Amino acid sequence: MGFKCGIVGLPNVGKSTLFNALTQTALAQAANYPFCTIEPNVGEVAVPDPRLTRLAEIAKSAEVVPTKITFVDIAGLVRGASKGEGLGNQFLANIREVDAIAHVVRCFEDGDVTHVEGGVDPIRDIETIETELMLSDLESLEKRIDPLEKKVRGGDKDSAPSLDLMKRALTLLTEGKPARALERKPEEERDFQMLGLLTSKPVLYVCNVDEGSAGHGNEFSTRVEARARTEGAVSTIISAKIEAEIALLPLGERKEFLETVGLREPGLDRMIRAGYELLGLVTYFTAGPKEARAWTVTTGMRAPQAAGVIHTDFEKGFIRAETISYDDYVTRNGEAGARDAGKLRLEGKEYVVQDGDVMHFRFAN
Repeated sequence: MGFKCGIVGLPNVGKSTLFNALTQTALAQAANYPFCTIEPNVGEVAVPDPRLTRLAEIAKSAEVVPTKITFVDIAGLVRGASKGEGLGNQFLANIREVDAIAHVVRCFEDGDVTHVEGGVDPIRDIETIETELMLSDLESLEKRIDPLEKKVRGGDKDSAPSLDLMKRALTLLTEGKPARALERKPEEERDFQMLGLLTSKPVLYVCNVDEGSAGHGNEFSTRVEARARTEGAVSTIISAKIEAEIALLPLGERKEFLETVGLREPGLDRMIRAGYELLGLVTYFTAGPKEARAWTVTTGMRAPQAAGVIHTDFEKGFIRAETISYDDYVTRNGEAGARDAGKLRLEGKEYVVQDGDVMHFRFAN
């Protein structure tokens, strides 16, 4: 599994430029006016992971298959979107379909690029978007609570947990706080996600800075980072202009270009790592002569469910998982060496997959 991340923000913050750079396509039209993106554009990019390349070298794999992340470029929201301003209703519906929100915030001054609010203020911009999402959630809950209360009064006990969550979320939203801040028990998580609230989505703040600030940020991005910390959210710094230039370069020239602008890696790498942290994702690997492949699972997933990511038959007939840590696989130069050194473990149904595990699943047909 990978994950789907919706790129949102006000018009002219660099969303489409970033999307084009990340996916190395020209699907999203970057232009200096609102609503240049009418339909959400979707692009998949490989998740860069040097561990996969090393495993492929050791296993002499004929093919290398990375896991992927899906980005959805959602057209710019504006103040009043929850009431249909701009193309608000359509865009809000697009946000419901993603796993997380990458909120691109303008953290650069440029007189040639107009700002829809008249000036650069990243915290104001964040609050504008957040307010529209909260207003949409409020309207959604208010419409659903009355019918659900009638069902509960009529004896439908199965609806009671959802009603309780709705009321608690409504109280929180009325106080001006997003639904993701709602304190909830692990057993409530599934019902909470079923509510489909926009502000329940985890948020990654992407600070789009000028080229000179790409390495360490600036005063604007510092304010966003502080805001993210107070929310328990994640933030990252990226220069959409630099990423656009990198995307046009041949692979062999990118390292040298990064060095000239004082960066060790592309912003995409940082953005993906931040997204993984946000959603609690880990990667395990399968490696052999045919292929080396990366697989993404959620933190805490047990071996049978991780096997099911490859094929449902693997989960249904799961017997055990032959498991080697990445470090042991590399240190012992592959599966045979790890086995000889006693580093290959046989894990059962209760084993929780760890980031970097190299696994081979045994299952019954």
